[in-house]
Amino acid sequence: MTRVPNSQYNVAAPNSLPVRIATTQRRRIFSIFLKECEISDNTSVLDVGVTCDQSYESSNYVEAWLNNKSRITATGIDDADFLEKLYPGLKFLKANGLDLPFDDKSFDVVHSSAVLEHVGSFENQVKFIAECARVARYSFFLTTPNRFFPIEFHTVLPLIHWLPKPWFRQIMKNTGREFFASEANLNLMSISEVRKAASLALELLNFEFKVTTVKLLGCGSNFLLHGKRIVEESQGDFHEKK
Repeated sequence: MTRVPNSQYNVAAPNSLPVRIATTQRRRIFSIFLKECEISDNTSVLDVGVTCDQSYESSNYVEAWLNNKSRITATGIDDADFLEKLYPGLKFLKANGLDLPFDDKSFDVVHSSAVLEHVGSFENQVKFIAECARVARYSFFLTTPNRFFPIEFHTVLPLIHWLPKPWFRQIMKNTGREFFASEANLNLMSISEVRKAASLALELLNFEFKVTTVKLLGCGSNFLLHGKRIVEESQGDFHEKK
């Protein structure tokens, strides 16, 4: 049986247990984002990778949960201009996160939730991080699922994604999940891969970064990549420095 994902790259039904759990995790991540990036009502925020999905409570959560809509610019490859009507003052621009149509340092903070695993190859993941950093004046905050969490969030399958990636993709093909077999659609990352990608992306940019996790039932479910533009020699507890 062919399993067709929705525009969230997910097969879970709205309001199902996996979706409710994901919403709880995203609320936790959102709180961390506000604190780490020191978000205020005056902070200009670019959210990269918004979706046209309106069936999940946590779809486009930055747009839904941030207070000052006039300081939000949303961008993505989906047609999500409905966001401008839903949240008056917000600006939407259809664009690819691998080549953002903005000048350097255009926004105070750049955010992206669970997009990094959908941009394709590792080289594209490096490029995506670099683009988010380039247009950020102060910091960026990207999230991606932990490849080694026991349940794979998009397919809602256990453990299979721990296999070598070619094996995982072949199993996806053989079980009617061709969409997830394509690296262009799903390329899960380990923490070492996130750190390596960030190091390569920020090599020529004046940023330092850290990778943390948010846990679910004692296991890291998501990685949080927080990059901060260096303005002074010392920058707190950011230990993975360039």
